[in-house]
Amino acid sequence: MARVLLILALCVLLPALISAARPMSRPFRLQGKVYCDTCRAGFETSATTYIPRAKVRVECKDKEQKVLYTMEGTTDSTGTYHILVNEDHGEETCDVVLVSSPLGDCKTADPGRDRARVVLTSYNGIASDKRFANALGFMKDDILSGCTTLLQSLMEEED
Repeated sequence: MARVLLILALCVLLPALISAARPMSRPFRLQGKVYCDTCRAGFETSATTYIPRAKVRVECKDKEQKVLYTMEGTTDSTGTYHILVNEDHGEETCDVVLVSSPLGDCKTADPGRDRARVVLTSYNGIASDKRFANALGFMKDDILSGCTTLLQSLMEEED
């Protein structure tokens, strides 16, 4: 009886453990943008600029909020970051968070736009390995001239 259990464990559990420890053959390709809110509007406008060389981090946490996985990335000249994630994080909550901005006058993270939730699992019906995160933003220290007019025109369009 013990032999049968041992053989069963080797046939069932060992392959499952090996496949869980192996990196994915097609990693998730996470993409997003980092911007500077030049009007301090709390959202992207036509005056928004995108930040090259900004740093972001992917954090995946378990139900007890213990960080189990992190990976950093840096934006390119268009303010876009691309991070490869080689593991499935279906049982975890994953966010992309702002780390730092290279702009001296745009270093304050915009509350509410300083993190974005991302889904990093293959078991959710999404066929693609591409994952997109909402844009993350820093706020400029001093509002640009012309922002008052821009924001007023946005309010008029709403009416």
